[in-house]
Amino acid sequence: MNRRPSPNECSSEQARYIALVPDGDVVALLRAQADELAAIAARVPQERETFAYAPEKWTVRQVFGHLGDGERIFGYRALCISRGETASLPGFDENEYVANSMSSSRELRDLAEELVLTRRANVHMFESFDDAAWRQTGSANGTPVSVSVIAWVMVGHTRHHLNVLRDRYGVA
Repeated sequence: MNRRPSPNECSSEQARYIALVPDGDVVALLRAQADELAAIAARVPQERETFAYAPEKWTVRQVFGHLGDGERIFGYRALCISRGETASLPGFDENEYVANSMSSSRELRDLAEELVLTRRANVHMFESFDDAAWRQTGSANGTPVSVSVIAWVMVGHTRHHLNVLRDRYGVA
């Protein structure tokens, strides 16, 4: 169940992330991003870790912290929905999460390692799903969503932030 979700299977916000994902095996794309994230973090000079491209924008460390939060939340949603959860899963305010995190005071290499380990655990979870689990639907943040859509959104969300890191932070 690795096919790209169609636009009628997801919200417009989800479709925006999915549009950033190349065709292919979504689990392989998730796996490859773990290596890409580790390589990018390793190339960021320590003095750039606390760089923000404008006032009120996140630092490089905070972007990686946000990616880690998102990885956990998307993974949890996929797990719950794959297991048949019928309750709507909560949304999250990314800016509040970043503001309440300790990512600003953590070394980028630690944030990246945590993110990569979480991604690798999620890859193993997705690899364990049968076709029925991939098709399972539920609700997150008040929006219907399938396990398949979540996997594609995870790749697109990460790609979005990697694009921002490249274009606005001069890293990636």
